[in-house]
Parts: sequence; structure tokens; C-alpha cells
Amino acid sequence: MRIGVLGCGNVGAAFVQLVASQADAIEARTGIRLEVTRVAVRNLSRDRDVNLPEGVLTRDSHALVDDPAVDLVVEVIGGIEPARELISAAISKGKPVVTANKELLANVGHELWALSDARGVDLLFEAAVAGGIPLIRPLRESLRGEPVTRVMGIVNGTTNFILTKMTEEGAEYSVALAEAQRLGFAERDPTADVEGFDAGAKAAIIASIAFGARVVAGDVYHEGISNITAADIAVARRLGYVVKLLAIAEQERGADTVAVRVHPAMVPIDHPLASVRESYNAVFVEGEAVGSLMFYGRGAGGFPTASAVLGDVIDAAVNLCRGTHGEIGSFQRVPVLPIDETSSQYLIGLDVEDKPGVLHAITGVFAENGVSIRAAEQEGIGADARLVFITHGARESAVQECVRRLRDLPVVRRTSGLLRVIGE
Repeated sequence: MRIGVLGCGNVGAAFVQLVASQADAIEARTGIRLEVTRVAVRNLSRDRDVNLPEGVLTRDSHALVDDPAVDLVVEVIGGIEPARELISAAISKGKPVVTANKELLANVGHELWALSDARGVDLLFEAAVAGGIPLIRPLRESLRGEPVTRVMGIVNGTTNFILTKMTEEGAEYSVALAEAQRLGFAERDPTADVEGFDAGAKAAIIASIAFGARVVAGDVYHEGISNITAADIAVARRLGYVVKLLAIAEQERGADTVAVRVHPAMVPIDHPLASVRESYNAVFVEGEAVGSLMFYGRGAGGFPTASAVLGDVIDAAVNLCRGTHGEIGSFQRVPVLPIDETSSQYLIGLDVEDKPGVLHAITGVFAENGVSIRAAEQEGIGADARLVFITHGARESAVQECVRRLRDLPVVRRTSGLLRVIGE
């Protein structure tokens, strides 16, 4: 099985190495010999972490896809174009494609999946979500008959590393981010990670596969961690919670809507997701029959991601030899709930004046907006007085209106925290 690889960066180079080292074992198990015959790159002179025979490297991605000596295409260049054009061309020629491109699939995945089903060839993408963690295949296959109600998890290693440092060392956000950049966990421009865009793309793919819904990246509400402070982390920890950036996709049984969102959340310290540290990822799947499952491991990195790519390549190669493919199935147009219509528990922090009548005025605002208080405590006295409330489950729109009204109270100096509470 002759493989053409589009891209030879971190993941592409690791994939080429894995094919070379595992080819004998794969052939012994499947009867198929995998061989990388062409690799398309932008710069032929760049030093790479892999030795390739002369003539394998090319600048011409389209020629690689068109080459009759390439049976199967691996796409690890990222971005939407030219990846979409190249993948479409390969599928149209009857060549299976394996991709790790979350941005592409979160925006035009449904178009490409429909094309692959129409042509009867595989388009596999395990590595597009949570790196080396097997998640897409269990959702597509093992849990195909399971009424999945919620998938939530930590799907971005950069933000989890930053929040771990803030939790365990008391570091402020800027300090933790700088360390993540120094160690290579964060890009020079970390916006896609820290503002939730990366996790939002993955959440769109997860929701599509888990619920058979047409969800794209633009449907996903995303809120990042750049406004989280060491004080927020400390309050959460004192109350028995850990702050994590979560991607959440939910659908109630029989409902004709889905809810998909990314935001920081307080997770109870005894919840399995609370113990996921540093750059690791974990995804929690809840279903009516199966109960709760958790998938945990390295969600990024060259070799973990390349391992997921290789697993897909083996499946695609076997299917091609048998003249079959794994159908992705149809996706229904399902309304995605706006964040205002979702419900959760909330932590709300208020810096207030320390004088009689303050608590009465504040709780009156909660009551007027139909938000019930589950717990309350005061920190400090005088000029340092701060009230912290945890609500019962409430509609997002009601809580946001409550916070707006609280800001207008003369006794409230500022609102200093609003975090959703997940996983009770």
C-alpha cells in the first residue's frame, strides 16, 4: 500500500518514522505492506527529523494526489485550503484519505464526509480530536447504538498546562502562559488555544459524531481562560473545585436541539477530570445505557498524533484491499442552542461594601431574576469584603441579567468572578 503524505512537520515526520519501524509487524498482522512513496512539503531544503530516499520529497501536492503510484493519502498540513481541495481530489480518484485536520473538519467536514460516502472510500480522522487518544472510533463504532447524552472533556493541552500551574503553584495567568511558551506547549501567538478556538473546533467534530448533527465551528460558543486569575483558582480550590477549560456537547434524549460550548468551569475535586494535569487531555462520555466512560492520554505531540494517524491508515488500507469502506452516515440539521438557553450552576464573586443591608440588597437581585442561591460566604472585612455565591441550576440568560443588575447596585464595587460549575 503506497502512501502519499501531505506535510512533513512534527506529525508528518513522526508518521513516516512509525511506518518505517512498524511496517514488518503491520504486514505480519494484516498481510499489507505499508510504504511511504511520496511526501509533499513547502521547502525541500529544510532539515527534517526523518531520512527519506531521494525522489520521495516534492513541492507539488497536486501531483502527489494525482500520482497513480500513490494508493492512499495522509493529510497533515492543516488549515482549510488547499487541504480541502487536495482531499476532495484524492477522494474523487477513489483514494482513501486520513487527516489530522481539525480546522478543516470543523468547518467543511460534512461536505467531505458526504463525498467519501458517495465515492465509497474512507475519510478517517481519529487524530483530529485529542491527538493519540482513541475517541472518534469508539463514538463512531463501539457506542453507535448508545444514546449518548453528554461528551465533555479537556481537549486542549496548552490551557490545561497553564491552569495546572495556576492551581498547583498559585501562578498568575501571564506567568503560567510564559512558562508554557518557553517549554513549547504554547505558540508564540497563543490565541487559538487560550481563547478556546482550538477546543471549539474539536467540540464541533465531537458533537457531529456523537449526535449525528451538522455542527460547525461557528456554532460553538467559546470562552477562553485569559481572564481567569489566581484568586479565582484559589476560591474554587477552597470550595472543593478545580478550574478546567471544558469542551461540552449535550443532547437530552428525544430533544431536537444540541448544546455545544467551550468555557472555563469549576469541576468538583473528586470528578475524574479534576485530576487531569499539565498537557494531558481527557474526555468524559455519558450515555443512558453505558453510564460514564473516560478516555485519557496525550492529546497532542508528534508521535501520539502520528500513532492515531497510523491506526487509521491501517484501517483504510485493509478496507481498500477488501473493496469496502467505513460509512460515516448522514448528519441531521439540528438547531444548536445559544449559550443563553443553556443551564448550569454558577459561582459569582462580588467585591462589596461591608455594611448592614448589603446581603439583603444582593439576594433580592438574585430572587428577582429567579436564580436560587445554594451556598454563600464572605471573605475579608471592610474595604476587602468579598461575597462568593454558588447557585443552584439556573438559565444562563437569567444569571447574566442578574450579574448586570448586581453591577448597578451602589453597594457592589465590582463583580470579580463568574464561573460555571460542571459535573456535580
